Amino acid sequence: MKVAVAYSAGADSTALLLAAHQRWPAHVVALHVHHGLQAAGDDFERHARQFCTQHGIALQVEHVQAAHEPGQSPEDAARLARYAALARMARDARADGVLLGQHADDQAETLLLALSRGAGLPGMASMPEHFERAGMRFGRPLLDVSASDLRAWLLAQGHAFMDDPSNTDTRFTRNRIRALLMPAWEACFPGFRPMLARSARHAAQAQRLLDELAALDLSHTGMPPQIARLQSLSRDRQANALRHWLRTSAGVAAATAQLDELLDQIADCNTRGHRIHIKVGPGHVERIGVSLGYTPAL
Repeated sequence: MKVAVAYSAGADSTALLLAAHQRWPAHVVALHVHHGLQAAGDDFERHARQFCTQHGIALQVEHVQAAHEPGQSPEDAARLARYAALARMARDARADGVLLGQHADDQAETLLLALSRGAGLPGMASMPEHFERAGMRFGRPLLDVSASDLRAWLLAQGHAFMDDPSNTDTRFTRNRIRALLMPAWEACFPGFRPMLARSARHAAQAQRLLDELAALDLSHTGMPPQIARLQSLSRDRQANALRHWLRTSAGVAAATAQLDELLDQIADCNTRGHRIHIKVGPGHVERIGVSLGYTPAL
């Protein structure tokens, strides 16, 4: 067995790496991704190499280009590049999976961010404990542990770690939540993090049930869904089935206004010549004969 740990050299991943190394000595490999986005990246890599040498932990390092495309946020670009690199390094190390250091504060911030954006259940479910990406399994074992507890443990043990200077840059929405909103919630509702984590688990459970219902309804409508069979469902079940179809078949999510327009068009589609053509994500949902289809952008 080989366990990989995503190791940025920050406090959270340092605590996770040490805990994994203590539990599975000689079976842990640290994976460090250098994004090339800030000058401090070289310092993080240097610290990671020194730390792993000091503790006898195998280390792999990959440099990636995480520049964002037009219309893509820098955070999204960096996240996609990071997961792809972690999956590649884990496969090279013959690891069974990758452990990530997100903790209870990260989960609370994710839920607050989702609520501020009017997210549905998938967003409110926040970060799953287990998931797959780029052909690799990932796990987040620290979602019930607060950031302060992790740092207190490291300091008590005398372990060094790096602080990311970008974490205090309030140009980023998540950092504003961390600096301004989280302290306000703590002042009003002390110990609120486990409560938000519970809400995220409830949302995740509800979403799993909706996915099961969508799979049943799509077995009735066919894949791609036939318009007449969609019309036999309630509007809410149509919306749920369409969200599931778009997410699983095309990897896109319809905005609320786009989905409402699509549902209106389906309701009005009673003639052979009725046309449906609605932008969703980078492509369009269209009527193709008796069914709907998704056409990606060229």
